[in-house]
Amino acid sequence: MLEYEIGRGRRSPRGYSFDEVSVVPNRRTRDTDDVSLEWQIDAYTFASPLMTAPTDSVVSPATAATLADLGLLSVLNLEGLWTRYEDAEPLLAEIRELPAHLATRRMQEIYAEPVKEELVLQRVAELRAGGGVVAGALSPAATAEHAERVVAAGLDLLVIRGTTVSAEHVSSADQPLNLKEFIYELDVPVIVGGCATYQSALHLMRTGAAGVLVGFGGGAAHRTARVLGVRVPMATAVAEVAEARRDYLDESGGRYVHVLADGSLGHSGHMVRALACGADAVVVGASLARAVDAPGQGFHWGPEAVHPTLPRGERVDLGTVGTLAEVVRGPSRVADGSMNLLGALAKAVATTGYTDLKEFQRVDLVVDG
Repeated sequence: MLEYEIGRGRRSPRGYSFDEVSVVPNRRTRDTDDVSLEWQIDAYTFASPLMTAPTDSVVSPATAATLADLGLLSVLNLEGLWTRYEDAEPLLAEIRELPAHLATRRMQEIYAEPVKEELVLQRVAELRAGGGVVAGALSPAATAEHAERVVAAGLDLLVIRGTTVSAEHVSSADQPLNLKEFIYELDVPVIVGGCATYQSALHLMRTGAAGVLVGFGGGAAHRTARVLGVRVPMATAVAEVAEARRDYLDESGGRYVHVLADGSLGHSGHMVRALACGADAVVVGASLARAVDAPGQGFHWGPEAVHPTLPRGERVDLGTVGTLAEVVRGPSRVADGSMNLLGALAKAVATTGYTDLKEFQRVDLVVDG
């Protein structure tokens, strides 16, 4: 890999964002009706390669069923408002109405309410009653406490999501979660992350995870780079982790681990580039939060925004564009990549001559940033 000199004694590779790479047209094109966007992870098949960001601005027990019907893997945040309060609607309305300069402090107060075990189990039951795959997300810190109970309650798929998740967390204060032992003992597939490098992804794959998240937990509502100085441009990160997937496939004798891009996906063109860089699926947050029937109703925030001592995100006002169905499946009334996400993905795959997403990962890319 080509390295650049930052200063004497310090060299670094060049990283690329999704805005700096583009998909190259092929000699062949296809009709979009001949394109399949199906994505399968473990025993579960979805009509699209989209997973919802597990944020309160995107997924509630009610919208989870709507999003599942649209073909998405819908994931509820099991440490969000719905597991802290019996009725989260008044809190969601308050968050949407907060002045920008007061939003972070007030949200910290709202999310200081403890997660209640009985509400966690109740929400899992509500998801199961809605039909479809029952998926929930926990932070690494809360996984050991809640995971076995929610799996027993009927969870089909667990997402362990944090800003940066490693297979080896070292702590002198407490006993860290051993991901390899934990995932092995669970009776459901696990998606875990984020990670952004070849080596960190390889370690997560060796834990037995069904999928790994690439990124730092979000995009529009995420400020880790500014607060911590931690960032890897996403096109490079996805390509690195995809390479780890290939090598792990050989190392494990054929075990395939799915790669999910999680962050910097502001519009459908970014999602196309993420899949072209090697992602099997993408995590969609801001685009869905723009829907008029999403819990955020145009406002978006993630778990990073409500950290009690070091927020690494904020509530952002994205505005609204249409319903969840229109954002996902169209029709689109704008030309900015915020609506009809699946139509855009299908058109990109067809324009480059491929028939499915696995083939599309072989498409040529060009650096144009």
